[in-house]
Amino acid sequence: MARTPTPAPAQEEREKSRELGALRALIPFVHPYRPLMIAAILALVVTAFISLMLPLAVRRVIDNFNSGEELLDQYFVAALAIAALLAVGTGLRYALVTRFGERVVADIRKAVFDRVIGMSPAFYERIMTGEVLSRITTDTTLILSVIGSSVSIALRNILIFSGGLILMLFTSAKLTGMVLLIVPAVIVPILVLGRKLRVISRENQDWIAASSGNASESLSAVQTVQAFTNEAASRGQFAQMTEASFDAARRRITTRAVMTVIVIFLVFAGVVGVLWMGARDVRAGDMTPGALVQFVIYAVMVAGGVAALSEIWGELQRAAGATERLVELLQTEDTVQDPAGAAAVPDRIAGAIAFENVQFAYPARPSIQALDGVSLRINPGETVAFVGPSGAGKTTIIQLILRFYDPASGRITLDGVDLRDMARDAFRRTIALVPQDPVIFAASARENIRFGRPDATDAEIETAAKAAAAHDFISGLPEGYDSYLGERGVMLSGGQKQRIAIARAILRDAPVLLLDEATSALDAESERAVQAAVDTLSQNRTTLIVAHRLATVKKADRIVVLEAGQIIDTGTHDELVARNGLYARLARLQFTDGIAAE
Repeated sequence: MARTPTPAPAQEEREKSRELGALRALIPFVHPYRPLMIAAILALVVTAFISLMLPLAVRRVIDNFNSGEELLDQYFVAALAIAALLAVGTGLRYALVTRFGERVVADIRKAVFDRVIGMSPAFYERIMTGEVLSRITTDTTLILSVIGSSVSIALRNILIFSGGLILMLFTSAKLTGMVLLIVPAVIVPILVLGRKLRVISRENQDWIAASSGNASESLSAVQTVQAFTNEAASRGQFAQMTEASFDAARRRITTRAVMTVIVIFLVFAGVVGVLWMGARDVRAGDMTPGALVQFVIYAVMVAGGVAALSEIWGELQRAAGATERLVELLQTEDTVQDPAGAAAVPDRIAGAIAFENVQFAYPARPSIQALDGVSLRINPGETVAFVGPSGAGKTTIIQLILRFYDPASGRITLDGVDLRDMARDAFRRTIALVPQDPVIFAASARENIRFGRPDATDAEIETAAKAAAAHDFISGLPEGYDSYLGERGVMLSGGQKQRIAIARAILRDAPVLLLDEATSALDAESERAVQAAVDTLSQNRTTLIVAHRLATVKKADRIVVLEAGQIIDTGTHDELVARNGLYARLARLQFTDGIAAE
């Protein structure tokens, strides 16, 4: 089920207190590109200045219309030159601002992805991957529209507004005073409705993220959805979230439209009133026609600037909400972190692993002990299998060795060094994993195997595939090793996916090998071939095997029996069968004939 966004009323207090201050979080991303930003601002100032010069040229033309033809031509040529400069400056401003915005947003996207790709699994127990992707795409697109467009337009209109207002004052102080009376009436709806708009915009983005997460979850399990004929339920749930998003968008659009109507009407009503009074002054001889036209043009420019700012205010509100959401990801504290002064990991480790009174419960199920006081020492080069009923803690052992989680108490060591004292990427390089649910990337078979060791040659990849009994079926694909396997390996069977994952682990050639149900999806013939490869691979390596199928663990040096997060027995296959405990009962269920023969 998709996570429901926090209701808007619960967010409102935070929205009111933060206002546009959230945009300050963008400063570290803007700072490296100050020269580009300064160049864009200079281009913006120049174009704004040129825009303010145009009404002066118009006044000259009107007031000197009856002058000589040569002088009039000069005024028109000057006006044309100003227009050309304005066109060039506007194009330059657009190029600089857009490039600046794209560069900053690209850095934000990279920073967010760099952050979330390294987060421990506990982070993804609280947030769906679809929602994270929505923040990386939808929210950064909002920020791009602001940095690459809205901010530039806002600054330009601020300059036009302030410069136009000053020039209006020099043109006619009386008419300017009338215009200023309108300003408070314009600012109030901007502030009141703008605050409401920001709250609604954040709610809208939350629903979009939730619907994206829901769609991602359903589409990633589309075969299961279809097999259980739950298409209608999935459609209904997605439609419900989409409609909720639309409802929030509708309220946002209505609020923004109302604000725009109020602001534009007030502004242009004032312009009409000013124009009426100015016309009377011209008739009385207090103003020249050119001065009135100049004043009206400046008034329209100022009014247009205010109207544009009211529009941009809404964009800034949305961008502030989007920035908050991205900052939440960037500032999220991971439950698993590398130490400040990480201990060095030798180039070649022996592979001794020890659990010392480890207690652990998953964050999502804090009241259930996944491991309860587990103590175990695994010698270098030893093959140890973990068996037990579902939920006994077998896979948890693997996840703790990879330090996807940290134990609540106790410690886990590798060659005597606590995992928490080493950098995660450093000691993980010494481990190869075959997960229970093999991950196949949307790439070729060759690249999927090479994922285990990026610098591997094609010959090494094929050798690993042969050892994993994957070479024959890969060679039979339309383009062999270069065949595209589809998203999540949709073109492969479960057993083929598992053999690709095993080949990837073989290629890694790590001193510690973790096999989590590595042969569960293989047929009998492939299992024998892969088991032979695993037997060879596990020589001189510390190998941990998690298995429900006990036939795959009979040759292990030691078998550890887990139940309810505790070790209840250890020994070889024969020793455990002879004790007639849980392992013996599991063995009788799986191969009764074999036990009877023994």
